[in-house]
Amino acid sequence: MKVTDFLRIIAIATVLSIQASEGLIRKCFSCRSRGDRGDCKDPFRVNQTLVIEDQEYQRQVGIKAIPCASGWCGKILEGGGDKDDFDQATQRICLQRPPSDAEERCSETLVGPYRRVFMCFCRGDLCNSLVSDIIPVFLGAIKMEKIKCGPVVDVLGDEMTRLMNLMKIFPFRIIWTSIKDKLILPYIDCELHVFDLGIENRDATSDQVTIECAKAIQKYHVGIKCATITPDEKRVEEFKLKEMWKSPNGTIRNILGGTVFREAIICKNVPRLVTPWTKPIIIGRHAHADQYKATDFVVPGPGKLEIKWSPEAGGEGIERVIHEFTDGGGVALGMFNTDSSIKAFAHSSFKYALDRGYPLYMSTKNTILKRYDGRFKDIFEDIYEREYKAAFEEKGVWYEHRLIDDMVAYAMKSEGGFVWACKNYDGDVQSDSVAQGYGSLGMMTSVLLCPDGRTVEAEAAHGTVTRHYRVHQKGGETSTNPIASIFAWTRGLLHRAKLDNNPKLESFCHKLEQVCIETIEAGYMTKDLAICIKGMAGVKREDYLETFAFMDKLAEGLKKKMMD
Repeated sequence: MKVTDFLRIIAIATVLSIQASEGLIRKCFSCRSRGDRGDCKDPFRVNQTLVIEDQEYQRQVGIKAIPCASGWCGKILEGGGDKDDFDQATQRICLQRPPSDAEERCSETLVGPYRRVFMCFCRGDLCNSLVSDIIPVFLGAIKMEKIKCGPVVDVLGDEMTRLMNLMKIFPFRIIWTSIKDKLILPYIDCELHVFDLGIENRDATSDQVTIECAKAIQKYHVGIKCATITPDEKRVEEFKLKEMWKSPNGTIRNILGGTVFREAIICKNVPRLVTPWTKPIIIGRHAHADQYKATDFVVPGPGKLEIKWSPEAGGEGIERVIHEFTDGGGVALGMFNTDSSIKAFAHSSFKYALDRGYPLYMSTKNTILKRYDGRFKDIFEDIYEREYKAAFEEKGVWYEHRLIDDMVAYAMKSEGGFVWACKNYDGDVQSDSVAQGYGSLGMMTSVLLCPDGRTVEAEAAHGTVTRHYRVHQKGGETSTNPIASIFAWTRGLLHRAKLDNNPKLESFCHKLEQVCIETIEAGYMTKDLAICIKGMAGVKREDYLETFAFMDKLAEGLKKKMMD
């Protein structure tokens, strides 16, 4: 045994024997190598701990624990969080001789604010069985270095999708932190630039943190964003906000420009509500202006509503009467868009469709908004004819403009397999509609592609899952789907890999996405997907996993795939 290993065991023994008086050890209890669990929680999975039951996997990996000559070993097991009994052994070191009292024992402590660690002296089959596939990484039998990754802007958010401090008593992990801790940071050595866009920090900084975040994404070219709260009247009261801040997504998109492409994550065993959809429908949302950068107000009473444009160089402007309020007030809205932004939208849409090999449809209501929506139609048509028509025809695909109502009807009866370029509001609505049609809003990727082609912001297409967060606050069980948030990380890191020509990072992202899909197709899923498969009335508790049990299942699958 190496000197360092011996010293490590001595340190464990010291902790087991003397640190209880310092209050660091939460409880001590006897190990059990077989049989049922006792009153004190057994940190091993009864007889199956550390045993790989897949014989073919054993053969491929070729890992066997060398039996300890003395029959005794020291093991360290780390739990994933403050409510987890254990995760998997991270170290196993043979002892030259048994403890002086020849008794198995374990101690439990907390490392950091929430990670639970068990330190154990064990004997017999718990030492000598086939070991967990994670052990060789720590023992050095298989060297697994972290994959280097360029700079990424990590954008923190709100509620179930971020790390919160429950009633200011203790911190706990929620989805965003769990994804990083279990699926990303164990494998990726990443330069993270963190911006807290939680509603409290946006309010404290008068929303300047959102602007700084967008500028950082411009600088580093990759942003990966957690879901955030867009405050309404109730949220202003709940958080005692200084004002009703604008959507952080809208602020970032207006600074970056570009197009948001949203695509469903398809699993074979999740039935589609729109049964003809067998191919993806990719929504390209023009993420600039329109309603999201509009000025609106309540009209207090009778009067004339006008709109006016004054040329910068002077001269005659344009002025129109919108409406004359005669019987009380009402509401008013003024919105805009720019030729440069519409052109960038067109270019990114055509390029994305060509890259995916799908036809492109663009929808407006130009029969009603003859000038406003007509401008979108004309710019797309002009750019297509001049720059992309030949390439589309060469690939056997096409571009077509359709009225929004006609396009919705067509999409519902189609098999999918196209890119749908939508104006800002239409894209916001249709992306959720399409996601639900494929089975779940929790299964939708979202990537903002900027006009420079080098800058992206990836995020989950859903919100902060407030309803689940309220249950979590009360100590209840939740089964929240993390897949879209995981894909935010993979799609952002895939772009980082493309920028840096990093095939190892690209391979990791594909493996993580495969693990997500394979895990669901193997029958391990969250409640929303179980409902999709069996219906609300048919779902039983054993049909789905709790939020972090599902995360642990994904982590287990990723470890195995990375070893393969």
